[in-house]
Amino acid sequence: MRAVVRLIRQSRAVYQHHHYYHSCNLSRRHKPWVYSNLTRRLPRYYDELAVFGLLNSETLRALSVDAAKASTGDASRAGPLIEYERRIAEGELMDGDMCQVGTLQELQRLFDELVASADACRLDRYSASEKSGRSRWLWSRFMPQSTYSPVKGLYLYGGVGTGKTMLMDLFFDQLPRNWRKKRIHFHDFMLNVHSRLQKHKGVADPLEVVAGEISDEAILLCLDEFMVTDVADALILNRLFGHLFANGAILVATSNRAPNNLYEGGLQRDLFLPFIATLKERCVVREIGSLVDYRKMTSAEQGSYFVGTDSSAYLLQKFQQLIGEHTTARPQEVEVVMGRKLKVPLGANGCAYFTFEELCDRPLGAADYFGLCKNFHTLALDGVPIFGLHNRTAAYRFVTLVDVMYENKARLLCTAEGRPLELFDSIVTVADAQHMAPRTSSRSRRSDDLDLCVDNELGFAKDRTISRLTEMNSKEYLEHHMAMLTGKDIAEESSKANAVTG
Repeated sequence: MRAVVRLIRQSRAVYQHHHYYHSCNLSRRHKPWVYSNLTRRLPRYYDELAVFGLLNSETLRALSVDAAKASTGDASRAGPLIEYERRIAEGELMDGDMCQVGTLQELQRLFDELVASADACRLDRYSASEKSGRSRWLWSRFMPQSTYSPVKGLYLYGGVGTGKTMLMDLFFDQLPRNWRKKRIHFHDFMLNVHSRLQKHKGVADPLEVVAGEISDEAILLCLDEFMVTDVADALILNRLFGHLFANGAILVATSNRAPNNLYEGGLQRDLFLPFIATLKERCVVREIGSLVDYRKMTSAEQGSYFVGTDSSAYLLQKFQQLIGEHTTARPQEVEVVMGRKLKVPLGANGCAYFTFEELCDRPLGAADYFGLCKNFHTLALDGVPIFGLHNRTAAYRFVTLVDVMYENKARLLCTAEGRPLELFDSIVTVADAQHMAPRTSSRSRRSDDLDLCVDNELGFAKDRTISRLTEMNSKEYLEHHMAMLTGKDIAEESSKANAVTG
């Protein structure tokens, strides 16, 4: 697979090299952005290169020689495809599969189109309008206009652990710093939308104002884990994104669900269907068909997920070790969102302790869990149960909690009644339930799983949660967590030092 990527990279370099010296005759002092501008002139050239039979040995030798001569320039801004190969070569990523390469070509194509159309898309934050969202809304009452982006976005979907988030982050990291762009988890994005709607109560169309504010801040939106389960979100998405797209917004999203399967079986889904049509109109839809779960290819377990009902005392012991042997954890209260507060049974030194009932059997949601992660980097959770029909709501909350913690790279220590796969054994989709063996005369009702929970959204979400729980207990994840904490400590010390000297 690396050979394929390398050939694409070399061919791009050859094209850039010849175009640079023979067509433009640009001087060497030009910045690497000229390099990127040249590549966009031939946006579909690597599709043609995929037909390798058209390249004979003489051509390949020429490509190799010319590629070696071509200047690489600022590789960190050459796009996600080249950055992907660099990370593999340096051992930062494992070698992926052809499904990832195909997705990278789509991301590279989008990257090149955005660079080529940066002015038309109004991506530069310094040349964009400074009108606030409310001012834009007032101005639009007199001068109604819509400015759809000339570039379509990208909607990536596929199974868990196939690298969707990694690829989108790689794409996002390659974008110029001066662009109006934002990368955010879908849960967090919708919480932000609802918070803005509260602020603009009384306006004739608050969604239009909110969309104006969002598109003023970021015209390119990268939303991770696009998943609609809440009816309040479902009912506003079409109008919200209708306004965003009319303002020129470009959407890049990842999801476990194909567009047609979003909010499947949800309340009043007929009102949600127009959004699916809008999404497919404004985005190229791409499936990552890999069957590999890269999260499960991490190192061995690191001892933060304990199975058994008798592990509570050990969890408390581990919690005490993390906060410090001479530190006493006490009940705390932290602010989460819009003035709401969350009671923490025990907390100290960035670590919080909850029982499962206290955190997932109460009417809490993503906003509470985001607030928790902003105040604590580590969570000890005691007593995660086997999920089924009797505790389906708690299962939804647990899935959301794991999503939020994973997004914030928080550390989870927990005791559970079973391993991650066993926790969701009784959660199935409608399709799974239809393939289960029907009851026969030799199979009585008593032998049926009476706690079987047939739920499409939860059935799809469970694979992601199992995958993430596995990764969150790996050496690599915990090293990343510690590096993040170390970086925060250094930043805080630097900030304090600057405050003193200032």
